[in-house]
Amino acid sequence: MPADLPAPLDVPARLGSFLAFDFGLKRTGVAVGNRLTRTATPQPTIRAEGDARWAPIESRLAEWQPDALVVGVPLHPDGAAHENTARARKFARQLRGRFGLPVYEVDERYSTTEAHAAGARDADAAAAAIILEQFLRSLP
Repeated sequence: MPADLPAPLDVPARLGSFLAFDFGLKRTGVAVGNRLTRTATPQPTIRAEGDARWAPIESRLAEWQPDALVVGVPLHPDGAAHENTARARKFARQLRGRFGLPVYEVDERYSTTEAHAAGARDADAAAAAIILEQFLRSLP
């Protein structure tokens, strides 16, 4: 994991349930999971752009009431940042600011490729689940 991403090991033990996002400009994959089982379940992808995505996100937060959020941050294979890296990090900051929950950023390289390889019908939601399970496995 690149050094510029926060270490998931710093996650307080009291945080047990998580909602994860695989951010995209037109679609945002969503998954829910918990620390106890260290598993994640894909949820329907949010198909909305810009400010239109906030209402469905707020609805998911009300439904699942997570303790914290996880956002996949895309990077080049060598770990270098690119345009979508900045977009995902901005999305993470906006989540933190709008909803006041802890937000953890996770290296999401190859999550969508892995979702496609597994035959996922909703690759965005499957990628969000992969991101969340990777995060959950990294917790003590």
